[in-house]
Amino acid sequence: MTQQVFYDAPMRRALELSERGQVTGGNPQVGCVLLDDTGRIVAEGWHRGAGTPHAEVDALSHLTDARGLTAVVTLEPCNHTGRTGPCSEALIAAGITRVVYAVSDPGRESAGGAERLRAAGVEVIPGVLATDVEQLLHIWLTAVARRRPWVTVKWASTLDGRAAASDGTSQWITGTAARQRVHEQRAASDAILVGTGTVYADDPQLTVRGDAGELLRHQHQPVPVVVGERPLPADAALRRHPAGVIETGTRDLGRVLADLDARGIRRVYVEGGPTLASAVVAAGLADEYAIYLAPALLGGEKLAIGDLGIRTIADARRLHIVSVEQLGEDLLVIARPTRTPENRGV
Repeated sequence: MTQQVFYDAPMRRALELSERGQVTGGNPQVGCVLLDDTGRIVAEGWHRGAGTPHAEVDALSHLTDARGLTAVVTLEPCNHTGRTGPCSEALIAAGITRVVYAVSDPGRESAGGAERLRAAGVEVIPGVLATDVEQLLHIWLTAVARRRPWVTVKWASTLDGRAAASDGTSQWITGTAARQRVHEQRAASDAILVGTGTVYADDPQLTVRGDAGELLRHQHQPVPVVVGERPLPADAALRRHPAGVIETGTRDLGRVLADLDARGIRRVYVEGGPTLASAVVAAGLADEYAIYLAPALLGGEKLAIGDLGIRTIADARRLHIVSVEQLGEDLLVIARPTRTPENRGV
């Protein structure tokens, strides 16, 4: 049995543990198990969110003596000091003799843990179940490597693509189940992007709420980010948002996303109406689409998405369907860009 195969089972356990961690907050979901020389798991840990011990340190905290043990961890141990210290140094100080990990850390500051461990004489085995872990961490890995948040564009429309009737009314195109799923998706995001036009027209709350409209204080509340040059009205609902509000003062989406990346924001949910959604898509910044479709027809010009500058079918922004889910009478379609030579801009 090769070393990599030998560590498959403990890596699967580390992956299970990692899924207990938060998807929001900027940090990755990471799990760790510690093995003795027979391969038995003697301690487990996972990362519970920014500011809490990392998975390796959490696992080490359950032992008084970790000398000679093997650490199996889903992500390469970090090598920097942020809110917590470097995991590479914690493993070295604890006397860990071997570290097995799945995926390398793409972070600018946090990478280099494997190199530091090898320099200290620790055996390092990378790449165990890398594909499985990459699937779980795909959004975080992509955001960190690309130095901008993962962007999900959401809209709700009729089957003929209309987001509102000719008189501008749009509540409610979809039913209760679909609207509640939107709140779940908000809770899984670090920030919600909205345009100033939507703020002035609708005065949205952009909070995570329950079936009865009550604020879910136990749930993560994503910070609203207002894209545009106009200041918020003094009495805007967003000024009372429990997570505060970020006013960008600009329409430059590149600047907005760079600023959010610098703040540690990795997941952005776009709920800004057709103008902002179209700008995000046209700029090639949409990583994922959450499209809610209601079984209704409206006709008219109130489209869910505006002009993308596409003049011929060959330039269409092609997507592949990740999932389709029925929510009451509505459908939720999750799609991502298909990256082809004909679709380089996406």
